[in-house]
Amino acid sequence: MDTNNEGLILASSSPYRKLQMARLGHQFTTQSPNIDETRLAGEPPLDLVKRLSYQKALAVQASFPNSTIIGSDQVAYMKEEGSSISLSDVKILTKPRTVANAIQQLSACSGKSVRFVTGLCCLSTQHDAEVIAEYVDVTFRELSEHEIENYINIEKPLDCAGSFKVEGLGITLFQKIESTDPNTLIGLPLIALNNILIGIGYNSLLK
Repeated sequence: MDTNNEGLILASSSPYRKLQMARLGHQFTTQSPNIDETRLAGEPPLDLVKRLSYQKALAVQASFPNSTIIGSDQVAYMKEEGSSISLSDVKILTKPRTVANAIQQLSACSGKSVRFVTGLCCLSTQHDAEVIAEYVDVTFRELSEHEIENYINIEKPLDCAGSFKVEGLGITLFQKIESTDPNTLIGLPLIALNNILIGIGYNSLLK
């Protein structure tokens, strides 16, 4: 890519976010940000995703200073109703990586509510950085061990936080989803992103 040309770059290696971004109808490329995503001590999930979204965009902007960079990050944690646990201390659900971890994670989520927090940053040299975060609350059905094992065997969601793919068979695990934008659950809050892009001149309906 010619780094002197302006354009949209999605600072992500996620195939799921790439498919989401394509829905907005803009020409764009992707670039892995390769940053340290370690959570800071006592960092609440909301602060974490906003910080990492900005840092991802900033890392890519260093190589493509004339482009508009979109960074995003997502974490999930178990909601404990009535719990006195501070958000600074909640345990974040990670990508399971193994079948055993996925079984353990979905078993823990069975019948519970999980909050997914997704950060979004739009960064360019022509406009002030916009950094937001949105959340989705997912309530899981009471899942049997057999259902969990069959789901993991069929869809193999080992690279997905929470151990499911909502765009696939993962939807069958849920009792309900509460959100202003269900796209947020996959990894990009498309409604908010579209509004930000329109504000800086990227309107796919007015080309």
